[in-house]
Amino acid sequence: MDGAIWRLRPSDEKAAARLTAELGIPPSIARILVNRKISDPESGRRFLHGTIEDLHDPYLMAGMKEAVDRIFQAVERGEKILIFGDYDVDGVLSVVMLHKALGSLGASVDYFIPERLKDGYGIKDEHVGVADERGARLVISVDCGVKSNGFVRAARERGIDVIITDHHLPGEELPAALAVLDPVLESSGYPDRNLAGVGVAFKLIQALLGRAQPDSHKRSALLRSYMKLVAIGTISDVAKLTGENRIFVKQGLKELGSVSNIGLKSLIEVAGLTGKKISEGDIGFRIGPRINAAGRMEHADIAVKLFFSESLEAAADLAGRLDRKNTERQKTEERIYKQACQRITKSALDRRYKILILGCTEWHRGIIGIVASKLKEAFGRPVVLFSYDNGTAYGSGRSISEFSLINCLNECRDLFLTYGGHELAAGCTLRTDDLPAFKSTANAVAEARITTEQLQRKVEIDATLDFSEIDAPFLEYLGLLSPFGVGNPRPLFLSESVEVVRPPQLLKNGKHAKFLLGQNGRAFEALGWDKGAWAGGVRCGDRVNVAYGLQFSTYLGQEQLTLTLAGMKK
Repeated sequence: MDGAIWRLRPSDEKAAARLTAELGIPPSIARILVNRKISDPESGRRFLHGTIEDLHDPYLMAGMKEAVDRIFQAVERGEKILIFGDYDVDGVLSVVMLHKALGSLGASVDYFIPERLKDGYGIKDEHVGVADERGARLVISVDCGVKSNGFVRAARERGIDVIITDHHLPGEELPAALAVLDPVLESSGYPDRNLAGVGVAFKLIQALLGRAQPDSHKRSALLRSYMKLVAIGTISDVAKLTGENRIFVKQGLKELGSVSNIGLKSLIEVAGLTGKKISEGDIGFRIGPRINAAGRMEHADIAVKLFFSESLEAAADLAGRLDRKNTERQKTEERIYKQACQRITKSALDRRYKILILGCTEWHRGIIGIVASKLKEAFGRPVVLFSYDNGTAYGSGRSISEFSLINCLNECRDLFLTYGGHELAAGCTLRTDDLPAFKSTANAVAEARITTEQLQRKVEIDATLDFSEIDAPFLEYLGLLSPFGVGNPRPLFLSESVEVVRPPQLLKNGKHAKFLLGQNGRAFEALGWDKGAWAGGVRCGDRVNVAYGLQFSTYLGQEQLTLTLAGMKK
C-alpha cells in the first residue's frame, strides 16, 4: 500500500544520551537533534532556546564596515540613496525594511523595483539611468546585484557608489562595487551562508543600528521590530531554517502576535488570519503568496506601498488588490499545472527523463516557477518550465535535494542570455533556437548525476515512538523544535504494530483518508492527505506500521492532536 522507501535515520546514542542528561529533554527529541547534526549541549541550547542575542556580529561579513561608513557619510551629506530590489517577497520586504531603517537615520531615500515581464530579474546596465534621473549618489541593492558588473561600472563612471547586498552566487567576476555583502562568497568570512535576501539586509540594519543606537535595550527592541518581515521573507524564499534563519523566523512568529503596521494588519486580515496564532505554514501558503502576487501578476510596487500605508482605508484597498491578484494567480497556476501534467503523462516524460523540461507561449512568465515546484513534488524530479515570447525562452526551475539545479545550469552557461539561482531553485533566459541544445545538455547532466533510487519517494524517519510516549512534556519539547521547513523538516516518527481501531473513512470524494489508530491504551486520529487509496488496504483490527508527523489543529474552538501520515505498511 506504500511503495516508498522507508529510512530510519541512524542515531549516535551516546550523543543523544548526553543531550538528554544535560538539557533535560526526552530521548526521542535528543535523537532528532543529533540526527540534525546538533550533538553538543550548547548547540542544542541555541537550537531550542536561541534569541536575537545569539545572532552573529554583522561585521563578520566582509564589506560591512565599508558599507556602514558610506551610508552614514551619505546621511551626513544629505545625498539621495536609491534602494534597488527584486520583485519577489524576499526582495520587496528587503526594500521595505532598509527603507524604514535608512529613513529612521535621517537619510533621503528612494527605491526602485523592476517589472518582472518588462525588465526581467536583476539590475541591468541601463538601470543606471534610473539612479541618475532620481539624483542618487549611492545605490544599495537588496536580494540582487551580485552579477551586475556592467551596472556597477556604468554607475562608477557617473560618480555613483554601489553597495550590493545579495545571497545569490556570483558570476566569474565580482562587481567592482564599494562593498559586496553576500554570505555565500568564499571571501565573505561570514559563519552562516544560508541567509535569504532579507537576512542580509537585516545584517546591514543590525550594523547601522549598532552605530546609531547606543542604548542596548532600545537597539534590541528596534531589531525585534524587523523580525516579522525577516521571517516572512525567509520562509517565502524557502531558505534553510537553520542557524540565524531559525532565530529570525522563531522570533518573527512571536512578533506577529502583536502587529502595529497598518498594511501588515490588513494583509493578515484578508488572509483570514486575524486573531490566529500565525505559523510558518500560514506565512508560506497565505501571507507570502499574496505579497508575491503583486510582482507576478502586476507590479511589486503595490506590495511596497501596502507596508507604507498611513490609513486603514488605503491599506485595506491595497491588501484587497493583492488578495484578488492572488486569486487570479491561483487560477492561472492551476491551468498551467493541468496542461503540464497532461503533456508529461501523455508522452511519458517522467519515465523517459530524469529532469522535466517543457514550455509554452501561453504560460505566464510570473507563474511558471510555482508550477515547476508543484510538478517537482508530483513527479519527484527536477523541473524547468519555459514561457516563450518573441524568440526568447524565459525559464524557471525547481529541483530535488539530491541535484543542484544551479550546477546543472552552469554546464549550459554558454547557451544563456542570463541565468542564476540556487541549488534548489534557478532561472534562465535563452533564445528559443537554443532550447534543443539546452534540453540535450541538461538531460545528459541529470542522467549522469541522478540515480534511480534518488527519484523514488522516500520517507525519512527521525525516531521510533510508542504512543505511550506522546505526553505533555514530549509535546512541549517537540514544539521547541519548530519552526519547521527546509533544513529542519517536521520530524517523522515510526510506530510499529499499531491497531486500526475503526474502519477507515474517505474524505473529499475519496481523495484523503482518515484513520483511528491505537497502541498501548492510547488512540489518535490519523490523516492521510492525498492517500485515499490507503483506506482500501486495511480493515478494522489490522495491525500496521505507520510513519507520521504530529500536528495540532483547531476544530470548533478545541485544539486536538493529529497524526499526519507519511507512510503506512502492513
